[in-house]
Amino acid sequence: MSAPYRIRHYGDPVLKQVANDVTEIDGALVRLVEDMLDTMYEEPGLGLAAPQVGVRKRLFVYDLEEGDDPNVLINPEIVESDGEWEFMEGCLSVPGLHWNIVRPKTVHIKGFDLDGNEVDFDADELEARLFQHELDHLNGVLLVEHLDDEQKREAKKILRQRAESGDSHIDAMSDELGLKLPPSAGGLTLP
Repeated sequence: MSAPYRIRHYGDPVLKQVANDVTEIDGALVRLVEDMLDTMYEEPGLGLAAPQVGVRKRLFVYDLEEGDDPNVLINPEIVESDGEWEFMEGCLSVPGLHWNIVRPKTVHIKGFDLDGNEVDFDADELEARLFQHELDHLNGVLLVEHLDDEQKREAKKILRQRAESGDSHIDAMSDELGLKLPPSAGGLTLP
């Protein structure tokens, strides 16, 4: 079985746009959530935001332990955060790349479930990170925007290796990381 959606990769304009609030929970939204979950499991990922499948709606699906009940958060917002936690983080929209990123350790998040009920709870460590990461997608922010200078140097090295191997995602990612592609297709010219 193939995933219902194609994951949008780094460089796709929809990933840089702020998603719109969900104003109605209907059958079409339920189907979107089901298809997003199927896509997330196929990839596999822990979470997937609607913009990652080209839909500009403020919702994301997640399942920290496959087999548990998957969840959806609609119109989520983080109202409090505290502490710091560094963790190796990756993204389905930036395939195969992972970096240690520091984010708040705990968050308090509000939103709505698929039945339209308000949800309001605290999350810690991995769950908190997942919510922050997915909420970034809803706000048009990508993982690479959290990289420090050392991580960007590491990313350039990896991207150079990918370019040499002919990776098709390299052109879009290189622009975002400030890499220079020569006019003739080929390798990267790194500053």
